[in-house]
Amino acid sequence: MIEKPLSPEDVDFVTTLHGEERISFVVLLQPRGDQADVLLRAIDDVAMGELKEAVREGEEPEGGEAREPAEIGLEYSLRALRQAGAEAVGQVIEEHPLDKLKTVVEDAGADEVIVLTAPHYVEEFFHRDWASRARHKVGVPVLKLFAHSE
Repeated sequence: MIEKPLSPEDVDFVTTLHGEERISFVVLLQPRGDQADVLLRAIDDVAMGELKEAVREGEEPEGGEAREPAEIGLEYSLRALRQAGAEAVGQVIEEHPLDKLKTVVEDAGADEVIVLTAPHYVEEFFHRDWASRARHKVGVPVLKLFAHSE
C-alpha cells in the first residue's frame, strides 16, 4: 500500500528486501488527500518541522480531483518496479482500502504486506495508521516502511 508514487530509492528498497529472490507486487495506491483529515496531516507536518507543508495541506487534491494524479503516480510506480525486475500490477483505491487489501492478500496468496507511507505520528500514536490496522485484518506479516522524500 502506498499513498504517493514510489521514488527511485523506494523502488530500490522494496525490490531488494528479499535479496535475489524473484518477487511480485500488487500495488494499492490511495491518494493521500482521501485517507487523512487535513488537520491530522498538518499536525504531522508540524511535528516533523515542516511548517511550510502544514500551511499547504488544504491544497492537497481530494475526491475526484485526486483520481487522475493517483492513476499517473500508480503507472509511474508500476513501471519503475518492472524496470527493476519485479512483476507489478496495481490499482487506485478510493474507498475501504483495508478491505481491498485483505481481498488482494487472499486472492494473490501474498506472503506479506508492505505499507510504504510518510510518517503519520498522530495516527501511529493511536494505532490508526494503515500498518497497525492491517496487522489485525490481513492474516500475513505487515512490514511498515517510511517512504523517501522527493
